[in-house]
Amino acid sequence: MWQAMTVTARRSSPMVNTFIQSMPPGPRARLLAHCTPARLVFGDLLCDLGKPIRHVHFPLTGFISLVVTVNGHRPLEMGMIGNEGMLGATLALGIGAAPLQAVVQGGGSALRMPAAQFRLQLRESPQLQRMVNRYLYVLIEHLTQTAACNSFHEVPARLARWLLMTHDRAHSDRFQLTHLYLAGMLGVRRSAVTIAAGELQRRQLIRYTRGKITVLSRSGLEGACCKCYAAGLDTYDRRLPVSWKMQTQNRSRPG
Repeated sequence: MWQAMTVTARRSSPMVNTFIQSMPPGPRARLLAHCTPARLVFGDLLCDLGKPIRHVHFPLTGFISLVVTVNGHRPLEMGMIGNEGMLGATLALGIGAAPLQAVVQGGGSALRMPAAQFRLQLRESPQLQRMVNRYLYVLIEHLTQTAACNSFHEVPARLARWLLMTHDRAHSDRFQLTHLYLAGMLGVRRSAVTIAAGELQRRQLIRYTRGKITVLSRSGLEGACCKCYAAGLDTYDRRLPVSWKMQTQNRSRPG
């Protein structure tokens, strides 16, 4: 399943992680001193449910899916992490095990730090601890919003939301994926994705041919999606305003 998606036509964007960039200069410099460049390879499993977190990751150009698995079912996506955030923030809670599976959904680059060093940085930097606490709050809100969205909203609106979230983090207007992949991400049947994608295409919001999706009208997708997308942006504005504003400045808005 994880081999069903690639990202093409990457938009020009600075290779920065806005979570790190929004930190005060001193704590940011100390954090960066212990980070090393890492490649995010599409489909790689970065951490597994209940297993120890070995590294924290700060995506630069790639992005990561947080997924939950239930026996007999395909993985269901609960959240995304791009260059607005980090993977491994739950270490700040004093628990070393991963609460969700994390899989690279969009290949690219990241900064990486050993989990033990990140814990040390948290102890030595109250500013970092405060930022991570705020980010954890944002993640919790997003997880609960996604659970509610999957239960109550129609598939076309959920698909529009998923495409917008991907568009924010992939820095690309085109995605190579299959109906089966989308069905797994949204937790619906493949036929439901076919119908929903067809509706968005008829409205000229996307172009979908042979597994290739091109975003034609971002503003149109924003009008077609459920309110959960705007609620997610509002969460960032309230809890991590500097980080999210830096992130949204780099977004392309076709249409």
